[in-house]
Amino acid sequence: MSSDASSPVKSTTPPLSPLSPVSPVSPSSLRLPPCRQRDRSPSPMRGHLIPSPLPTRRNRTCSAAARAAEGPVFTGVCKCFSRSKGHGFIRPSDGGNDIYVHISDIEGEYVPVEGDEVSYKICSIPPKHQKIQAVEVTITHLAPGTKHETWSGAVLES
Repeated sequence: MSSDASSPVKSTTPPLSPLSPVSPVSPSSLRLPPCRQRDRSPSPMRGHLIPSPLPTRRNRTCSAAARAAEGPVFTGVCKCFSRSKGHGFIRPSDGGNDIYVHISDIEGEYVPVEGDEVSYKICSIPPKHQKIQAVEVTITHLAPGTKHETWSGAVLES
């Protein structure tokens, strides 16, 4: 195969027309396209109260609720509970690992605080069912010398 040195090389890029954009020389020569103001529709929530950030009671499947209801009742002490986060932990009376409790699984009038004695049942946590959580949690004895808050916000000193 022989190549002819006198044959012109064909360019794959089209020639620039006078209206083609040219790469800017410096960033300061860049011009942003003009912004157009768009009319925003009014918010559907304008004028309404913001919904509470506290989570509501979750729905369990019938089989999980039935298994939890059939189980034994355990006792323990509230290790910590955060109303704003919506969960806490219980230290079992018989020792062992702390047990997770969700805000929707607490029965009764008061928000649990550290030191409250509680009774509860356990249920496995989906999707793998390898961990457990406390359900049907009831405060049996309020921790002495602490302030207790009701779910409505009233404060009681014990």
